[in-house]
Amino acid sequence: MPGSRLTQQDRRHIAAGLADGLSYAGIARRLDRPTSTVTREVMRNGGPVGYRADRAHHEAGRRARRGGRGGTGSAPAAAFATDLPGRDGEAVRDYEKRLTEVLVAMGLPGMTARVLACIGITDSGCATVADLVQRLNVSPASVSKAVGYLEGQGLIRRECDARRRRDRYVIDNEMWFEAMMASVRLNALLVATARDGAAVLGPGTPAGNRLNDMAHLLEHVSHDLHRSIERWLHGYYARRAPHAHGGDNCDPTSSQ
Repeated sequence: MPGSRLTQQDRRHIAAGLADGLSYAGIARRLDRPTSTVTREVMRNGGPVGYRADRAHHEAGRRARRGGRGGTGSAPAAAFATDLPGRDGEAVRDYEKRLTEVLVAMGLPGMTARVLACIGITDSGCATVADLVQRLNVSPASVSKAVGYLEGQGLIRRECDARRRRDRYVIDNEMWFEAMMASVRLNALLVATARDGAAVLGPGTPAGNRLNDMAHLLEHVSHDLHRSIERWLHGYYARRAPHAHGGDNCDPTSSQ
């Protein structure tokens, strides 16, 4: 359930939770969903005041239909940034390598970082496994494992490309929001674990105090980070609102 798409009933539960004054985390617990899923759903559909379940469900269906449309005839592979005129291919390749190294330093496995960087620098923000295999010169199994990990973390999503009869993997414009929310969730886990350790080792002991201080610090950082992310989302979707019906271009066959 947590990995599946929101249903119309889910959206009605979200609307009811907002009306009851619940936090995003409280609504997410009711639905057994990540808090980030509920936060993004609300923010991209009018915010906590303007959210309407049926309208949000209609818009989600419209985006899914748009994402499933392919070009006519046999679609070519995704156009990667190094292949496009007007760009320095060597500079783009160097940047892709540097971005990959940063993602590895942040904790992503090497192949997973390569795949995320590769998709991330396409103008379309999407690619199929075949595109990635050809681009990275690696096995389909390696790419499949990487996209599975990224999909599980909410950094990419899978869409069906009916024309090409294969799935494509899409990076949302909110990718970095998802990455930050993953950090918030990890911090919450560390807070709980540190508090458990303080209880086991004994309150007032040097080790117990150390772990308790760690829990307080991480909880404070997580709280501030979560609030900052929500403020950013309010501004982000407010800026996008005038263009909401233009949509994002996630067709790898389109002009970039």
